[in-house]
Amino acid sequence: MVRYEIEKMLIEGSLAVKDIPAVWNRMYKDYLGIDVPSDREGCLQDTHWSGGMLGYFPSYALGSAYGAQFLSVMNQDLDVYGAVAANDIAKITAWLGAKIHQYGCMKDPKDLLEEVCGGPFDAKYYTDYLEKKFSALYGL
Repeated sequence: MVRYEIEKMLIEGSLAVKDIPAVWNRMYKDYLGIDVPSDREGCLQDTHWSGGMLGYFPSYALGSAYGAQFLSVMNQDLDVYGAVAANDIAKITAWLGAKIHQYGCMKDPKDLLEEVCGGPFDAKYYTDYLEKKFSALYGL
């Protein structure tokens, strides 16, 4: 969220590039209680920024949300977690190749998701995935 909020400020013109390190450090402290030891471990950790590319955080977040919905559908076709536990991902790779990867950028992500999942994007798959994951990790 720190990266996303800073990008928004940069795009809207309310933050100068020279001020990124100070804002990054303040936000890390405010949000997470973490003191950033250096710019290398703070704002410069993002390889996208050093290449002048903005907007990757939202695209990764959307990709994760789409992935949760794909995972739910894949779990109907095969035992994903069992395959991973057995270190046998061939079935997973085959499923992804047949359903998603073969299309590359030939299909719009929205259309591909609807074809694979049988309906439109639904954020509930992602929130359910996150709740299950973090409940298990932190005993919630």
